[in-house]
Amino acid sequence: MNTKKVSIITVFAALTVLINLSPIKIPAPYAPFLIYQLWEIPITTATLLFGFSIGVGISIINTMVLLVIFPGALPTGPFYNLVAILSMLVGVYGIEKLSSGLHFNSKTISVAFFSTSLGSLTRVVTMTIVNWAFLPYPPPVGFSIPAEALPAILPAIAFFNATLALYTIPLGYIFAKAIKNRLSSS
Repeated sequence: MNTKKVSIITVFAALTVLINLSPIKIPAPYAPFLIYQLWEIPITTATLLFGFSIGVGISIINTMVLLVIFPGALPTGPFYNLVAILSMLVGVYGIEKLSSGLHFNSKTISVAFFSTSLGSLTRVVTMTIVNWAFLPYPPPVGFSIPAEALPAILPAIAFFNATLALYTIPLGYIFAKAIKNRLSSS
């Protein structure tokens, strides 16, 4: 890995961890155990600016730091976060690659719309499967949620994942465009 990539990953990972550990946390009113945060925005921005591998690197560093410093209510919680962000980035990056292969301007509103849609969809589907599979296990893997309670809780978690992606991805596009414009003008 070259020095430029290491520097980009380091800067964006530090920003991501800083935001993740900040007190800016908003519990979802419909499920207070789910917390809206802003830390995924720098990862999305970096992925849009520098590529999928950079986003993966930042996500992994964030996960490792959280495992050591603040895993949350569940010691394996950072792994749930990692799967959520990576599944969302797969959708975003898939549309980005498709649009560049079709010679569309990759920063148009329609590309951002389709990236947001597919990123939300991949995140919701992936996390619904992950939560269905692992939440019934006892800690540290899950929360010992009885299988019969899952149908009641999974829609709220799916809604959370969808709405989180609905602000994270567009803001990632906005910041990526602003950074790109700033770098090209200097």
